[in-house]
Amino acid sequence: MSETYTVVEHDGGFAYKVGDVFSETFPSREAAHEAADTAAHRQRAPGSDETIAYQDATGVWREERASGRDRPVTDVKD
Repeated sequence: MSETYTVVEHDGGFAYKVGDVFSETFPSREAAHEAADTAAHRQRAPGSDETIAYQDATGVWREERASGRDRPVTDVKD
């Protein structure tokens, strides 16, 4: 899985965006880029294995073990 954090103009300032989701607004492109770098780094950081429960597309509840080492590849671009 790969996620790109893109710095864009937003709401009178700058924000980073992943897919269709915007971050909070920052006063400068540099501040938004720094925040995107921080967020991307956190996404790559491994965690602990956890048991997760979720509802699938058919409405059935599923439970599975999620690896804390299964982290996305992240990238930041302006």
